[in-house]
Amino acid sequence: MLLKLENIYKWVNQGGNRTFLLKHLDLEIDEGEFVSVMGPSGSGKSTLLNVIGLLDGFDEGDYYFQGEAVHQMRDKERARLQKEHIGFIFQAYHLIDELTVYENIETPLLYQKVKSSERKALVGDILDRFNIVGKKDLFPSQLSGGQQQLVGVARALISRPKILLADEPTGNLNSRQSREIMELFKELNREGMTIVQATHSEFNASYGTRILHLLDGSWTDTPEL
Repeated sequence: MLLKLENIYKWVNQGGNRTFLLKHLDLEIDEGEFVSVMGPSGSGKSTLLNVIGLLDGFDEGDYYFQGEAVHQMRDKERARLQKEHIGFIFQAYHLIDELTVYENIETPLLYQKVKSSERKALVGDILDRFNIVGKKDLFPSQLSGGQQQLVGVARALISRPKILLADEPTGNLNSRQSREIMELFKELNREGMTIVQATHSEFNASYGTRILHLLDGSWTDTPEL
Protein backbone atom coordinates (compact mmCIF):
# COMPACT_ATOMS: atom_id res chain seq x y z
CA MET A 1 0.00 0.00 0.00
CA LEU A 2 1.28 3.43 -0.96
CA LEU A 3 -0.83 5.58 1.35
CA LYS A 4 -3.58 5.32 3.92
CA LEU A 5 -5.83 7.96 5.47
CA GLU A 6 -7.72 7.01 8.63
CA ASN A 7 -10.64 9.01 10.03
CA ILE A 8 -9.41 12.36 8.66
CA TYR A 9 -11.17 15.52 9.79
CA LYS A 10 -10.42 19.05 8.67
CA TRP A 11 -12.45 22.08 9.69
CA VAL A 12 -12.48 25.85 9.92
CA ASN A 13 -14.04 27.86 12.74
CA GLN A 14 -16.19 30.77 11.65
CA GLY A 15 -18.02 32.93 14.15
CA GLY A 16 -18.18 30.20 16.75
CA ASN A 17 -19.39 27.62 14.22
CA ARG A 18 -17.27 24.72 12.99
CA THR A 19 -17.47 24.08 9.24
CA PHE A 20 -16.15 20.68 8.17
CA LEU A 21 -14.10 20.55 4.97
CA LEU A 22 -13.35 16.83 5.41
CA LYS A 23 -15.02 14.52 7.90
CA HIS A 24 -14.56 10.88 8.89
CA LEU A 25 -12.57 10.25 5.71
CA ASP A 26 -10.82 6.90 5.13
CA LEU A 27 -8.81 6.10 2.01
CA GLU A 28 -6.30 3.46 0.90
CA ILE A 29 -4.34 3.73 -2.35
CA ASP A 30 -2.07 1.03 -3.73
CA GLU A 31 0.92 1.64 -5.98
CA GLY A 32 -0.06 1.77 -9.64
CA GLU A 33 -3.66 2.85 -9.09
CA PHE A 34 -5.37 5.66 -10.98
CA VAL A 35 -8.03 7.06 -8.64
CA SER A 36 -10.58 9.62 -9.80
CA VAL A 37 -12.24 11.67 -7.06
CA MET A 38 -15.49 13.22 -8.26
CA GLY A 39 -17.76 15.78 -6.65
CA PRO A 40 -19.31 19.22 -7.15
CA SER A 41 -17.49 22.45 -6.31
CA GLY A 42 -17.04 22.75 -2.55
CA SER A 43 -17.25 18.99 -1.96
CA GLY A 44 -13.69 18.83 -0.58
CA LYS A 45 -11.82 17.45 -3.61
CA SER A 46 -9.05 20.07 -3.62
CA THR A 47 -8.78 19.96 0.18
CA LEU A 48 -8.31 16.18 0.03
CA LEU A 49 -5.60 16.47 -2.62
CA ASN A 50 -3.86 19.20 -0.60
CA VAL A 51 -3.88 16.94 2.49
CA ILE A 52 -2.48 13.98 0.52
CA GLY A 53 0.10 16.27 -1.11
CA LEU A 54 1.13 17.79 2.24
CA LEU A 55 0.19 21.29 1.10
CA ASP A 56 -2.40 21.37 3.88
CA GLY A 57 -2.61 19.93 7.38
CA PHE A 58 -5.65 18.31 9.03
CA ASP A 59 -7.20 18.50 12.48
CA GLU A 60 -7.82 14.86 13.37
CA GLY A 61 -6.89 11.44 12.00
CA ASP A 62 -3.86 9.47 10.84
CA TYR A 63 -1.97 9.56 7.54
CA TYR A 64 0.52 6.87 6.49
CA PHE A 65 2.75 7.13 3.42
CA GLN A 66 4.68 3.96 2.55
CA GLY A 67 4.11 2.87 6.14
CA GLU A 68 5.52 6.10 7.62
CA ALA A 69 3.27 7.99 10.05
CA VAL A 70 3.00 11.40 8.37
CA HIS A 71 0.86 12.80 11.19
CA GLN A 72 3.78 12.29 13.60
CA MET A 73 6.42 13.89 11.38
CA ARG A 74 8.10 17.22 11.95
CA ASP A 75 7.70 19.90 9.28
CA LYS A 76 11.18 19.22 7.91
CA GLU A 77 10.44 15.50 7.45
CA ARG A 78 7.14 16.30 5.74
CA ALA A 79 8.91 18.70 3.38
CA ARG A 80 11.45 15.99 2.49
CA LEU A 81 8.71 13.45 1.80
CA GLN A 82 6.84 15.92 -0.37
CA LYS A 83 9.91 16.88 -2.43
CA GLU A 84 11.02 13.29 -2.96
CA HIS A 85 7.76 11.47 -3.56
CA ILE A 86 4.85 13.75 -4.52
CA GLY A 87 4.16 15.55 -7.81
CA PHE A 88 1.33 18.11 -8.01
CA ILE A 89 -0.48 19.43 -11.08
CA PHE A 90 -2.65 22.51 -10.52
CA GLN A 91 -5.61 23.67 -12.58
CA ALA A 92 -4.14 27.18 -12.67
CA TYR A 93 -0.73 25.81 -13.84
CA HIS A 94 1.27 27.74 -11.18
CA LEU A 95 4.20 28.22 -13.53
CA ILE A 96 6.73 30.89 -12.59
CA ASP A 97 6.22 33.77 -15.04
CA GLU A 98 9.84 35.00 -14.87
CA LEU A 99 11.30 31.59 -15.75
CA THR A 100 11.50 29.93 -19.16
CA VAL A 101 9.88 26.56 -19.87
CA TYR A 102 13.26 24.90 -19.33
CA GLU A 103 13.82 26.68 -16.00
CA ASN A 104 10.28 25.95 -14.77
CA ILE A 105 10.73 22.23 -15.42
CA GLU A 106 14.21 22.24 -13.85
CA THR A 107 13.07 23.90 -10.59
CA PRO A 108 12.18 20.71 -8.60
CA LEU A 109 15.63 19.27 -9.39
CA LEU A 110 17.30 22.38 -7.94
CA TYR A 111 15.38 21.83 -4.69
CA GLN A 112 16.67 18.26 -4.66
CA LYS A 113 20.24 19.44 -5.34
CA VAL A 114 20.59 17.24 -8.43
CA LYS A 115 23.95 17.76 -10.20
CA SER A 116 23.99 20.08 -13.21
CA SER A 117 24.86 17.40 -15.79
CA GLU A 118 22.09 15.10 -14.53
CA ARG A 119 19.60 18.00 -14.50
CA LYS A 120 20.44 18.76 -18.11
CA ALA A 121 19.88 15.14 -19.14
CA LEU A 122 16.60 14.77 -17.22
CA VAL A 123 15.11 18.05 -18.52
CA GLY A 124 16.25 17.19 -22.05
CA ASP A 125 14.55 13.79 -21.87
CA ILE A 126 11.25 15.19 -20.62
CA LEU A 127 11.22 18.07 -23.12
CA ASP A 128 11.65 15.44 -25.82
CA ARG A 129 8.95 13.17 -24.42
CA PHE A 130 6.42 16.01 -24.27
CA ASN A 131 7.39 17.36 -27.70
CA ILE A 132 8.17 20.81 -26.28
CA VAL A 133 11.89 21.07 -27.09
CA GLY A 134 11.09 23.99 -29.40
CA LYS A 135 9.38 25.83 -26.53
CA LYS A 136 12.16 25.52 -23.96
CA ASP A 137 13.31 29.15 -24.15
CA LEU A 138 9.80 30.64 -24.13
CA PHE A 139 8.09 32.14 -21.09
CA PRO A 140 4.67 30.94 -19.82
CA SER A 141 2.91 34.03 -21.23
CA GLN A 142 4.04 32.98 -24.72
CA LEU A 143 2.34 29.56 -24.47
CA SER A 144 -1.24 28.40 -25.02
CA GLY A 145 -3.21 26.98 -22.09
CA GLY A 146 -2.59 23.44 -23.29
CA GLN A 147 1.14 24.04 -23.61
CA GLN A 148 1.28 25.60 -20.13
CA GLN A 149 -0.47 22.55 -18.67
CA LEU A 150 1.98 20.23 -20.47
CA VAL A 151 4.85 22.16 -18.86
CA GLY A 152 3.08 21.81 -15.49
CA VAL A 153 2.82 18.04 -15.99
CA ALA A 154 6.46 17.82 -17.08
CA ARG A 155 7.57 19.79 -14.01
CA ALA A 156 5.53 17.49 -11.72
CA LEU A 157 7.11 14.39 -13.27
CA ILE A 158 10.74 15.51 -13.56
CA SER A 159 11.65 14.30 -10.06
CA ARG A 160 9.99 10.90 -10.66
CA PRO A 161 7.45 11.09 -7.84
CA LYS A 162 5.78 8.04 -6.30
CA ILE A 163 2.40 9.67 -6.75
CA LEU A 164 1.02 12.31 -9.08
CA LEU A 165 -1.83 14.49 -7.76
CA ALA A 166 -3.88 16.37 -10.36
CA ASP A 167 -6.43 18.98 -9.29
CA GLU A 168 -8.94 19.59 -12.14
CA PRO A 169 -6.01 19.17 -14.55
CA THR A 170 -7.99 20.02 -17.70
CA GLY A 171 -10.32 22.67 -16.27
CA ASN A 172 -8.92 25.46 -18.46
CA LEU A 173 -8.38 23.41 -21.63
CA ASN A 174 -10.44 22.74 -24.74
CA SER A 175 -11.71 19.22 -25.49
CA ARG A 176 -8.76 18.25 -27.71
CA GLN A 177 -6.18 19.44 -25.17
CA SER A 178 -8.13 17.72 -22.37
CA ARG A 179 -8.07 14.41 -24.22
CA GLU A 180 -4.30 14.74 -24.85
CA ILE A 181 -3.62 15.34 -21.14
CA MET A 182 -5.85 12.41 -20.08
CA GLU A 183 -4.21 10.07 -22.63
CA LEU A 184 -0.83 11.14 -21.24
CA PHE A 185 -2.01 10.27 -17.70
CA LYS A 186 -3.24 6.90 -18.96
CA GLU A 187 0.16 6.20 -20.50
CA LEU A 188 2.00 7.24 -17.32
CA ASN A 189 -0.31 5.02 -15.26
CA ARG A 190 0.43 2.08 -17.58
CA GLU A 191 4.11 2.68 -16.89
CA GLY A 192 3.42 2.30 -13.15
CA MET A 193 2.75 5.87 -12.00
CA THR A 194 0.18 6.19 -9.20
CA ILE A 195 -2.26 9.00 -10.00
CA VAL A 196 -5.04 10.67 -8.02
CA GLN A 197 -7.10 13.25 -9.89
CA ALA A 198 -9.87 15.51 -8.61
CA THR A 199 -12.43 16.20 -11.31
CA HIS A 200 -16.07 17.05 -11.94
CA SER A 201 -15.79 15.64 -15.48
CA GLU A 202 -17.21 12.16 -16.03
CA PHE A 203 -15.06 11.86 -19.15
CA ASN A 204 -11.87 12.53 -17.18
CA ALA A 205 -13.00 10.31 -14.30
CA SER A 206 -13.54 7.39 -16.68
CA TYR A 207 -9.76 7.16 -17.19
CA GLY A 208 -9.34 6.09 -13.56
CA THR A 209 -9.11 2.48 -12.43
CA ARG A 210 -11.35 3.51 -9.51
CA ILE A 211 -13.90 6.34 -9.16
CA LEU A 212 -14.87 7.75 -5.75
CA HIS A 213 -17.55 10.34 -5.02
CA LEU A 214 -17.14 13.10 -2.44
CA LEU A 215 -19.92 15.30 -1.08
CA ASP A 216 -19.64 17.79 1.80
CA GLY A 217 -16.27 16.34 2.81
CA SER A 218 -17.42 12.70 3.05
CA TRP A 219 -17.59 9.74 0.69
CA THR A 220 -20.95 8.91 -0.80
CA ASP A 221 -19.64 5.44 -1.63
CA THR A 222 -17.24 3.02 0.03
CA PRO A 223 -13.59 3.85 -0.79
CA GLU A 224 -12.11 0.51 0.20
CA LEU A 225 -10.46 -1.65 -2.47
